[in-house]
Amino acid sequence: MNLDQALQTFIIEGRELLNEMEAALLRLAGEDEPAESINAIFRAAHTIKGSAGLFSLDAVVAFTHVVESLLDEVREGVVPLDEPLTELLLACGDHIGTLIDAVDAGQRALEPHEAEAGSALLGRLHQHMKPPAAAALVPTLAEPAEVFERMADPDFVAAGGADHWHISLRFGPDVLRNGMDPLSFIRYLATLGQIERIVTLHDSVPLLAALDAEACCLGFEIAFNSAADKASIENVFEFVIDDCALRIVPPHSRVAEYIAMIDALPEMPARLGEILVRCGSVTAHELDGALRAQAQVNSGKVAAPIGGILSGQGSVAAQVVEAALAKQRKDSKAQQENQSVRVDADKLDRLINLVGELIIAAAGANLIARRVRNVELQEANSTLSDLVEEVRDSALQLRMVKIGATFSRFKRVVHDVARELGKDIELQVSGEDTELDKTVVEKIGDPLMHLVRNAMDHGIDAPELRVARGKPAQGTVALNAFHDSGSIVIQVSDDGGGLNRERILAKAIERGLVDAAKTPSDAEIYNLIFEPGFSTAEVVTNLSGRGVGMDVVKRNITALRGSVAIASQPGLGTTVTVRLPLTLAIINGFQVGVGRSVFVVPLDMVEECVEFSALTDQKNAGHDYTDLRGQVLPFIRLRDLFQVGGAPGARQNIVVVKHAGQKFGLVVDALMGEAQTVIKPLSKMFAQVQGISGSSILGSGDVALILDVPVLMKQALLATNLTRPAVHAKPPIPATHSLASEDSSCSEI
Repeated sequence: MNLDQALQTFIIEGRELLNEMEAALLRLAGEDEPAESINAIFRAAHTIKGSAGLFSLDAVVAFTHVVESLLDEVREGVVPLDEPLTELLLACGDHIGTLIDAVDAGQRALEPHEAEAGSALLGRLHQHMKPPAAAALVPTLAEPAEVFERMADPDFVAAGGADHWHISLRFGPDVLRNGMDPLSFIRYLATLGQIERIVTLHDSVPLLAALDAEACCLGFEIAFNSAADKASIENVFEFVIDDCALRIVPPHSRVAEYIAMIDALPEMPARLGEILVRCGSVTAHELDGALRAQAQVNSGKVAAPIGGILSGQGSVAAQVVEAALAKQRKDSKAQQENQSVRVDADKLDRLINLVGELIIAAAGANLIARRVRNVELQEANSTLSDLVEEVRDSALQLRMVKIGATFSRFKRVVHDVARELGKDIELQVSGEDTELDKTVVEKIGDPLMHLVRNAMDHGIDAPELRVARGKPAQGTVALNAFHDSGSIVIQVSDDGGGLNRERILAKAIERGLVDAAKTPSDAEIYNLIFEPGFSTAEVVTNLSGRGVGMDVVKRNITALRGSVAIASQPGLGTTVTVRLPLTLAIINGFQVGVGRSVFVVPLDMVEECVEFSALTDQKNAGHDYTDLRGQVLPFIRLRDLFQVGGAPGARQNIVVVKHAGQKFGLVVDALMGEAQTVIKPLSKMFAQVQGISGSSILGSGDVALILDVPVLMKQALLATNLTRPAVHAKPPIPATHSLASEDSSCSEI
């Protein structure tokens, strides 16, 4: 891993930690025991600070250190976590995000207003702290070079003596290869307190001929004066904990604990004893007495005074001490491998594209196998097709992500906007484990943001009005997601006053969108809010009133081959339903033929297939609907819709398709069966073609068009409403023969 890759990992993980921090802050209000959430917030801030310290991102470290210090006081119960402090910490999280964005942009300097906002936040943080803690928030640190120079002075005497921590650190050989800077950990350690003394060990450096420039051979013995606890000191080295040997002896420890540390280290005991004395962790007299006592117990011999060892004398005694302190090393346990791997989105998209090409190639091989009628080749191709299908499913599963992460973003939106509007609003989320393609998730965020903000501004009533109407003062905005007929359905609903039908209609008539002489249905009236520039707001606010937003919502959803619908009840609320495809790459399709043209229907939407004979068509002439077991089934003739040349055959078929709980039929010439379909986008020249959502390449090399079922359904229902007879009229002549039962299966003819 190089430093650039490591920095990008820090940026990604830093943003994820900020999201976790924000989520924990927002759920605090509803928790009776907030200790776990407070700890999660502290851990997020601490990890960000520690990671930033590895890359010498001083601005991030300095600001996050103050946030972490305040959170530490909150954890200890010194500072209460109330609503104003929660708001402050949310703002601090936003500023840390700004600092990380600056790093992502090439470590640019903050804009003046950003720097000013950060300074203001620091001042507010200090105001919340208790005076004793506030005085210690910003430690007086010398520059790293000055720290090492001062500690290298042979006349330096440790000020803390045995009152300080003693840290023994040996970096592993792979630390440098992993992109880590050993000195950055020492610099970061200095932010927690005062380094009284540091001794650099390079005993393990080999001769020049055997030297590996990429291998780390450094070790440090450190006398560290700090009020931090042992866990905090250990956390400084958490990013290299698997690649180093770390031993920490607390202040006021018994000499025996220092002896045990010497026993576990690879250097000669005499040298280590000298280092401990130089660091001021123990005195020569104390170490001498402890070594004598242990040597007597273990070998029955008396060691020479430690002063003799330190002066290079008493080599026999040194050997006795070394023998008495025989090393008892234990093999470290193998660290459990990380079960997840980060993959660049571009690499994943490349994999999906290759799988699509593989599907097309496999379809071509299948066509050739059928043509030559070679049984062995057909069997081999069948096995290949099964494997390709498994590869396809696995590859698509890699792109599937839970929508819960997108839903989580709106908790902060609801929290902030509710306060801006002076409303009490709760966000309810369900179906967060529903999965869909990552590309869809990335592109649906902004439309959902518009819908949520619109529900809060227009949908939810003011608290006093809700109470007057017999409702709870707190309004509710709900987000729900679920799978239905091969699509994902996302609903944004509120329990407000509902849409004002008459106001919308009046505004539409005023703008000429609706003929005043006609009486449109409720659904048609509600859909008018998606018209560009349409707004019924009397006052323009920061959130709404300019007539933009809802038309953008519909345009973006349509671009994803989705649909949006509105249902509203006066006084009860409004629900906006967004229906999207699960994936934009590869689907299971059902191929149908009209003349020489091939069309693809998404298989998840196909209910059944029925025969549609010429006799039935003649008796049903003039009507675009038929009788399907006692139910009116509207249909569309694809030959007429797309003006396919040639006369229809004597035997046609109706493919019954279901979308959004409604059924309609597609009249086709031939049923060609199921096939994996690689979706290819249409060029801009054909982007406005109604009823077509994309294209696919067949095994023969021909192009098949993928039908846009939602658009076709609207056309079918519209045609049925225009031509359907009175409600009590006799139903039309039924289709002559059903090719599939009602178990939602489809049989090839």
